Amino acid sequence: MEKLYRGIDVSKWQGEINWNKVKASGVQFAMLRVGYGRFVGQADETFEKNYQNAKAAGVFVGAYHYSYAKTVAQAKEEAAYCLRLLKGKTFEFPICYDVEDDRQKDLSKEEISDIVAAFCETLEDAGYYVSVYMNYSWLNTKVREDIFEKYDIWLAHWVNNTTFARPYGLWQYTSNGTTDGIAGRVDLNFAYKNYPDIMVKNGLNGYKKASAPNKPNAPFSAKMMVTLHNTPLYVSATAKTAAAKKSGTFYIYDGKEINGRYRITSSAERAGKTPIAQNVTGYVNKSDLR
Repeated sequence: MEKLYRGIDVSKWQGEINWNKVKASGVQFAMLRVGYGRFVGQADETFEKNYQNAKAAGVFVGAYHYSYAKTVAQAKEEAAYCLRLLKGKTFEFPICYDVEDDRQKDLSKEEISDIVAAFCETLEDAGYYVSVYMNYSWLNTKVREDIFEKYDIWLAHWVNNTTFARPYGLWQYTSNGTTDGIAGRVDLNFAYKNYPDIMVKNGLNGYKKASAPNKPNAPFSAKMMVTLHNTPLYVSATAKTAAAKKSGTFYIYDGKEINGRYRITSSAERAGKTPIAQNVTGYVNKSDLR
């Protein structure tokens, strides 16, 4: 499968994060721990700050909720609490249910699957794109077929080449990674789906379908965030041949359409700044923006 995005997942255990350095290192998305369990006070203490700063740095975000549930009723309570913490935010990557706690290890395949379904159905009904995070062993032994048919999978398998035989959208391939902007170890991931497009086009994860940003026919204003996926990049408004192809998050430089193209830049802070040559990444066809 083609690796479309490179990412990390973080929680309070990563401490203070310099998200601008994280972005500059090549990280394109981050899965943020939103919380754990079902009681008030179990929000991850760094969630709000990580959300704001990752977004400001141009890093796509998703979220995950760590489960302690041993019953369907508890899973529904975890889902309700998670929804409270997600309210008012937008996420370009899935909202994942993290099922791996030791207190769940003796539950049967039926019990685990019912717990997963209860949480995921609740979030889906609220307009979220959900995924299920589990390790390789649990996915192979504790999940019913209908869960694989209904929900996306975030596979945790810390190997160079996974042998997991079922489809998955995210792969956490190591817990021993490093990146600029984070002191110590961090989990590293690959994404195989164009999740930002899925969320925006379908009005999921806080996005509104009727007013989804970056539609091809909409005007593009300065500092507007745009998503590129292997998109041709030109050195000028009249260049016939693309100089490169780019993927990731960029920003409209000044909102001026020139010969059917817009200038883009690498961060919102660079938009409109001079000299142009030092702040503009290149020119992109309007038809390629979304």
